[in-house]
Amino acid sequence: MNTDTHSGMTEQDQIQREAQAWLRRLASGEATQLDIQGFRRWREKSPLHWTTFTEAKRLWQMLDPALAQVAQREAVRAANGTRLAGSRHGRRAFLGFATGTAAAAGAAIVYPPLGLWPALNEWQADYRTVTGEQRMLALANGVNLEMNTQTSVNRLSAQGETPAGIKLISGETAIDLSASAQAFSVNAGAGRSIAQASRFEVRNLDNKVCVTCIEGEVLVEHPLGKRRVHARQQVVYDADTLSPPATVALADWSAWRKGTLVFWQTPLDKVVAEINRYRPGKVVLLASHLNNRAVSGRFAIASLDTVLLQIQQSYDLKAHTLPNGILVLS
Repeated sequence: MNTDTHSGMTEQDQIQREAQAWLRRLASGEATQLDIQGFRRWREKSPLHWTTFTEAKRLWQMLDPALAQVAQREAVRAANGTRLAGSRHGRRAFLGFATGTAAAAGAAIVYPPLGLWPALNEWQADYRTVTGEQRMLALANGVNLEMNTQTSVNRLSAQGETPAGIKLISGETAIDLSASAQAFSVNAGAGRSIAQASRFEVRNLDNKVCVTCIEGEVLVEHPLGKRRVHARQQVVYDADTLSPPATVALADWSAWRKGTLVFWQTPLDKVVAEINRYRPGKVVLLASHLNNRAVSGRFAIASLDTVLLQIQQSYDLKAHTLPNGILVLS
């Protein structure tokens, strides 16, 4: 990304202009890994670069969250068969904000409309997978990491008695530790998991963390206490709660590693939310009276559009297709 210097501008003005340009680029949904690396280099040029960018983020945090609901309102209008004159104007206003001011560009990052692109903290991750992508990483001798779709991870160095590990910002990852590997930690949400010579998975979505032990033992540490999780057990926690270990069906929880999604009496709105993690764009379920309808089945991740067609036909839903892969079911 180019950030040319303009004559007559002070250094502060130029850096502010560059910060706005980076916000627009990251919010566009088209930023590449090279862009992210370039942003990091720019951000680390001086303390002034960092503080200017931080101030730009602070400005958009003060905006009314309704800005991010513009796309949602347009989806509702389309589903109702109406296209109001203000709809197109509303979209132009949103895009104009996102491309013309640092505040709105930042709002598009933290409150991405309909979740169509990652939030800022995910863009800044050391490792990230996009929608539908799965990635294998060998972090060290005997430490293998498999990242599921829409997953963002930062590496953590060993500090004192805390072993090296990762911070799971968002998403889902499987950690396989060989017998020769050192202890390894996964920080996620309000807690962390520590294991050695074990296999386990950690899922961090919507401020809720699930830690599932496949083989060996995992120690989960949380402000409310500690839990030892053995094979075929799972612990769930958020900022305020920590569950006891519970037995789970590993084949269902690890099915994503074999290209399958498994649901057992899962509410329809939760099924749609899970599909949205793997499918580019966004599926919006407007038939709220069906939110709690139970769904069971095994579905291939590679054939999710077929699954959506089955859902549409099973519940007699109307489908409206919008740009950017948005599918409205009403």
